[in-house]
Amino acid sequence: MARLQKSPRLMPAIPTVPSVAKPAAARAAKSVTSWDQITAPRRNVNVPEGLWLKCPACNEMIYRKTMEEQHHTCPECRHHFRMDANARLEMLVDPGSFEEMDSELAARDVLNFADKKPYVMRLQDEQKKTGQNDGLRAGRAFVKGRPVMLAVMDFAFMAGSMGAVVGEKITRAVERATRENLPFVLVSCSGGARMQESTISLMQMAKTSAALARFDDAGGLFISLLSDPTYGGVTASFAMLGDVIFAEPKAMIGFAGPRVIANTIRAELPSGFQTAEFLRDKGFIDRIVSRQDLRSDIARVIDYCGK
Repeated sequence: MARLQKSPRLMPAIPTVPSVAKPAAARAAKSVTSWDQITAPRRNVNVPEGLWLKCPACNEMIYRKTMEEQHHTCPECRHHFRMDANARLEMLVDPGSFEEMDSELAARDVLNFADKKPYVMRLQDEQKKTGQNDGLRAGRAFVKGRPVMLAVMDFAFMAGSMGAVVGEKITRAVERATRENLPFVLVSCSGGARMQESTISLMQMAKTSAALARFDDAGGLFISLLSDPTYGGVTASFAMLGDVIFAEPKAMIGFAGPRVIANTIRAELPSGFQTAEFLRDKGFIDRIVSRQDLRSDIARVIDYCGK
């Protein structure tokens, strides 16, 4: 009987893979000749939270310290981040020149108001978080050597809402500016009137506006700076009463929010509605000023007006 021979088709040829010569440096790096050369596996490195942040305008990851050193603006696209009152004062005034007034004033819960938690507890939490008694800091200062009376709202304290203390501190600052013949500079950053104080907060609109009217009658200079956001009763009163009104780029400014207005009038709103650029084009704002130019522009207006 003839010996059976395997068909070549039943034994497929195994393809040969050409050998790839590894660089000598790579071979040397992988060679281990002693236990001393074995390193421990790398553990996860704890990166401090908040060290980096994403710019909402250009989506770039930016180093927080670099952003803060550049007046809280994005180093890539110059998007203006929100600032608390302390950072704002440090940026605006000459070093060591700010003399704060009325810092002891603090809000009281005269209405025994409670929403998700009592107003008293909410105030205590905000005071502990910010280190301030309320949402505004005011006092004398120098801006490039020019003496001014200055008030800065703090969005970090209950969204910069306007209550009795905010209205009282603005009124006192305006009255001091009237007596001392100083320019008055106000930085607005607020969501509007403080609902926990109801009608009392709405009364601050008339109170501050009346003080500014007396200031104007006395020949005072009022420079109003609108930052993001400026809304509600703040926009409807003192924020828009400036002799000169500046705004930061892309700041949102209005009375009610865009969605509320769109739902009320049942119409599509124009592109860029309620932005600083839109309001400038409509004549509500005199000029849009970047933060790096703000000190110079305030000083220039004071000199021009002879104050």
